[in-house]
Amino acid sequence: MLSRLLCSASQACRATCGSCGLKPLLRTTLRFKPRNLSTDTDRIAEGLNERSRTVVGAWLGVLTGMTFGAVILGGVTRLTESGLSMVDWHLFKEVPPRTKEDWVAEFEKYKKFPEYEHVVREHGEMTLSRFKFIWHMEYGHRQWGRLLGLVYALPAGYFWYKGYFTKRMKPRVIAYGALIAFQGLLGWYMVKSGLKKPQPPVGVSPNEDFVGVPRVSHLRLAAHLSTATILYSLFLWASFSHFVKHQKISKFDGLLRLKILTHSSKALVFTTLVWGAFVAGLDAGWIYNSWPKMADRWVPEDLIVPRYGSTGRNLIDNPTAVQFMHRMLAYTSVGCICTLWGLTMVAGRGRTGPRIRNAAHLMLAAVFGQSALGILTLINYVPVSLGAMHQSGSLILFSTLLWFSHCLRAVPKV
Repeated sequence: MLSRLLCSASQACRATCGSCGLKPLLRTTLRFKPRNLSTDTDRIAEGLNERSRTVVGAWLGVLTGMTFGAVILGGVTRLTESGLSMVDWHLFKEVPPRTKEDWVAEFEKYKKFPEYEHVVREHGEMTLSRFKFIWHMEYGHRQWGRLLGLVYALPAGYFWYKGYFTKRMKPRVIAYGALIAFQGLLGWYMVKSGLKKPQPPVGVSPNEDFVGVPRVSHLRLAAHLSTATILYSLFLWASFSHFVKHQKISKFDGLLRLKILTHSSKALVFTTLVWGAFVAGLDAGWIYNSWPKMADRWVPEDLIVPRYGSTGRNLIDNPTAVQFMHRMLAYTSVGCICTLWGLTMVAGRGRTGPRIRNAAHLMLAAVFGQSALGILTLINYVPVSLGAMHQSGSLILFSTLLWFSHCLRAVPKV
C-alpha cells in the first residue's frame, strides 16, 4: 500500500511538470545521449530495480519537501516572534490547551519569563488572543518536525525490511534518523537560551545600565538552521540519485575549474545562509535599511566597536558587522556563481550537454532572484512575507547548486 502511494506521488510530480510547461525542457534535457556513451547510475541506488528506485526516490522527495517546509515554518515562527511562547518541551505529551482555564494557565507560565516583560515594555500589553497566536505558531513548527520524523521512520523500517535499500544507502538512512533526532533536541536547546535573562556583551562595563532583548542565542539559531539545511541537502541529493540517470559525458577541458568553483559556490552560499541566521537572531535586518550603502557610507562607522570585544566577536555579535558580513558574502556568492555560469557557457553545449547548461541557467536565475529578495526584504524593514520568501530563496539557490553538482557526476573520473 505504501509503495503504491509513493508511486502515485511520483507520477503526480511528473504530471505537474507536464502541465506547467516544463515537459518540453525536461524532454530535451533527458534525451541528450552522446554517441557511444552508456547511462550512468548513481552508486547508492545501483542494483535496485526501477520500481524500488522510484518508490524510495518518491519517499526521499517527500522528506525533502517536508524539510523545506520545516525551515520556512521555522523562519515564519521567528519573524512573528513566536519561538519563546512555549516554555517547556515534551516529546509526546504536547497538546494545545482545550479550555479557557487551560489557556490562562499556559499564559501564566509564559508571564514568568523575560520575553513577556519585554513585550509589555515595548507594546504596552500582551493579550491572551495574541498569546494564542504565537503559541500555535510554535506548536505548529514542533508538530511539523514530529510529523517529519514519523514520515521518515515508518517507511524507512518498511523499506529496510523489504530490501529496498542498497548496502551504500543503509548508513545514510541511519544518518538521516540521527540528524532528525539531533535537530529536535537542538531546537529545544536553542529555545532554552531565550528563556533566560539577556546577558550584556563582553565589552559592557558592570556599572553600565543594560536592558537587553530576550531572544534565542543567534549562534544556536544558526546551528539549528545549518543542521536543517544539511538534512535537506542530504535528502535532495539522495532523491536525485534515485530518480535521475545521467548520460555519461566525455571529460572536457576546464572540468576541474568547474568542479572547484561549484564546491566553492556551495560553501559560500552555505556560509551566507549562516550569517543570515545571525542577522535574524540579532534583529540586524532592522538596522541600515538602505542599499547599496549602509546609511550614507559603504563601510559603517560602528562596524567594529569595543562593546563587543575583539574583531572576531564583532563579526558574529555586533548587528552592524553581521549585516555587513552577510552583504559581502552575498556579493561574493553572486560573483562566484556568475563566473561558474560563464565557464559553463564557454565550455560549449557539445561538450557539456544541455542538462549541465540548463542547470547553470537555473543557478544564475536563482542567485539573482535571491539577491533581489534580500534587497527588497532589507529596504522594506523585513516584512514577514518577504522574510519568508528570502529564506525560501536561500534553499532554492542551494538546491540549484546541488543539482548542477549532481549533473557534473555524468563526467567519468577517469
